[in-house]
Amino acid sequence: MRKLIDGYCLLLTWLMVATVAMLVLPVSLQIISRYTALIPSYIWTEELSRFLFIWMVMLGAMVGIKEGTHFEVDIWPELGRRANALLRIVSNLFVLIFALVFVWWGIKFVQFGWYQESELAELPMPFIFLAWPLTGASWLVFVGEIFYDNLNVLLGKDAP
Repeated sequence: MRKLIDGYCLLLTWLMVATVAMLVLPVSLQIISRYTALIPSYIWTEELSRFLFIWMVMLGAMVGIKEGTHFEVDIWPELGRRANALLRIVSNLFVLIFALVFVWWGIKFVQFGWYQESELAELPMPFIFLAWPLTGASWLVFVGEIFYDNLNVLLGKDAP
């Protein structure tokens, strides 16, 4: 199961890299068209940039949870191994709440936009809105793995 989760995280990482790479083109076109007369001013570049940015942020949030760099605050003193595991379990309960909110309201968001299209590119909006429930579901998977590891530490078992 761990290999499957790690593979999923690797896929998300590469998708995030792809969205960043794709974001360069419309943003560059937008900048060049503002300051030169070399190319016409395209309005669709703003919309595509916004959609790619949404996906880039959400993919980064998913990977950040898996790597333990998102929602991480280092205000607690370094405690023993079991105390740290308990503290991470408690703090990840809040991430779990956020994940459930993202899944629940994300599904509502997708349903709301099911028949909507974007103004300029006429892209189906559910593909954009899908980022929220997918992010929440990914957080649930990654936080579940973190809970499992910390629970093993708390119970005195070796964490994988």
